[in-house]
Amino acid sequence: MKVSKKCDYALRALMTLVENYGVQPVSIRQLAQQNFIPKRFLEHIMLDLKAKGWVTSLPGKNGGYLLAKSPDEIFLGEIVRHFDGLLAPIACVSVSHYRSCPLESVCRFRRLFLVIRNEIALLLDQTSLSLAFRGEPVKRGEVFDEALIEGAGI
Repeated sequence: MKVSKKCDYALRALMTLVENYGVQPVSIRQLAQQNFIPKRFLEHIMLDLKAKGWVTSLPGKNGGYLLAKSPDEIFLGEIVRHFDGLLAPIACVSVSHYRSCPLESVCRFRRLFLVIRNEIALLLDQTSLSLAFRGEPVKRGEVFDEALIEGAGI
């Protein structure tokens, strides 16, 4: 699974709105600057988020965007599926983008990718915006853990 730039930007903007939930609207300019998102691209993303009912906007000088629902009611799984469509690492275990393979009946690694798909879906479907926001930022050492990198092709 690879998250698209559009989905990444949507999640960034949503995290900023979670941070400001119940406080004040956040302007499109502020959202773009704070999250390093091109403003023109973000405008389209925010319209998409608004159409899904996840955000709302207030016009005027002190207007901007707000979450339309509690951050406890919006889950990463629905956001990722909306923007990227699939969670499966390979097409032969995808529901929405399934493509058959001549080796399906004898494939030994397909099961592993099905388990990975199911675990990713379960984790994303159980993670609300508020739960994700409460998590600690990833430290560089966690990404570049020598035990995992050495020969692992990560």
